[in-house]
Amino acid sequence: MKFSNTIAFRYLFGKKNHNVVNLISYISMLGVGVGAMALIIVLSAFNGLEDLVQSLYSSFDAEIRIEPAKGKFFERDSVDYQTLLNLDEVDTLSISLEESVMIRFGDLQTFAKMKGTDEAFLQMSNMPMHIYRGSSTLYGPEKTPQMIAGYFVAQQLNVQPGGVRPVNIYTANPNASGAALQTNAFHTAQIMTGGVFSINADFDREYVVVPLEFAQKLIKRNNVLSAVELQLAEGASLEKTRDKIQDLLGDSFTVKTRYQLNELLYKTNKTEKWITFLILTFVLVIATFNIIGSLTMLILDKKKDIGILKSMGADHRLLRNIFFKEGFLISALGGGAGLALGLITVGLQKQFKLVKLQGLLVDSYPVKIELLDIVFIIAVVLIIGAAAALIPPAVVLRRYASGRVEL
Repeated sequence: MKFSNTIAFRYLFGKKNHNVVNLISYISMLGVGVGAMALIIVLSAFNGLEDLVQSLYSSFDAEIRIEPAKGKFFERDSVDYQTLLNLDEVDTLSISLEESVMIRFGDLQTFAKMKGTDEAFLQMSNMPMHIYRGSSTLYGPEKTPQMIAGYFVAQQLNVQPGGVRPVNIYTANPNASGAALQTNAFHTAQIMTGGVFSINADFDREYVVVPLEFAQKLIKRNNVLSAVELQLAEGASLEKTRDKIQDLLGDSFTVKTRYQLNELLYKTNKTEKWITFLILTFVLVIATFNIIGSLTMLILDKKKDIGILKSMGADHRLLRNIFFKEGFLISALGGGAGLALGLITVGLQKQFKLVKLQGLLVDSYPVKIELLDIVFIIAVVLIIGAAAALIPPAVVLRRYASGRVEL
């Protein structure tokens, strides 16, 4: 084994009879290196985007959300909140009431989702960090209710925090029918705008946050909720906690994690990442065809050496190992260099923000290195390299041994 390793190293770095063989070997190494470098950079970019998306949605969506199994609302007294708070896994609990509404300010109007909630939600969502204008409080002077509007909602209404005119909020009256429909079709209430938040486009164009009591008063149902939201203690398992709470509440409620609430979004990110991984792996496979050509030419270039080795007693297995290791070295060294350069590139982007993003939520392209990606890339490079390195020795040397081809 040591003898075949020595010969393989000498063949890789030593001078060949034909310079083109050296050139093709270096091109093969470069192709594998560029493929490995592209894999680690692209996968790190996907990881960074996935983290960015998670951070944007985690600001508004609680880690655990409890909803009624049937209908939109449930009675406030039907849940034992103290039992939930006593769970070791639960850190903070918030209750909320959500309803679709129409908001009117002067001659302008828009549709939105009203989220009536409490101060605990503002703490869970870290709302003060997302305030674009105004304040993050649900109550103004003398405990008057205030609305915190999403950026695009406020923009459509042309409403500003601290104004002197309230907005009018309308919601459908489910009890209106017949002759009363024209005059009593909507419940309506007025509220001042206390702040404007900006989290991401989905929430900014859809939500307004108001005090829970205001929302209940608007829909004329003072003892109903639409969700209980939980923030977990550090280190608590989302899935295990969800199952535990589901068993505790029974079939009357559905308990979902943040990822289940946005399942399509997270699955799409994962699918895009691994489809891109497969495409780049296919490109890497094409690049390794250079290794097959390089080894074939090397075998032809070293025909005198092969004859000498055979006269010294080298068998077919030894010769095959020499050229297999030569091809494997090309793949391993090229892949290792490409992986190292890719990691350096990602590190420089993370540290110095080389690729900028103007006008978006972040100032530079987010990247993140994951150990599992590195393991996958190393495995792919070595497996593809080994497969490519097996072909020329197995085919050319076998034909030479059978006399069907002369070296």
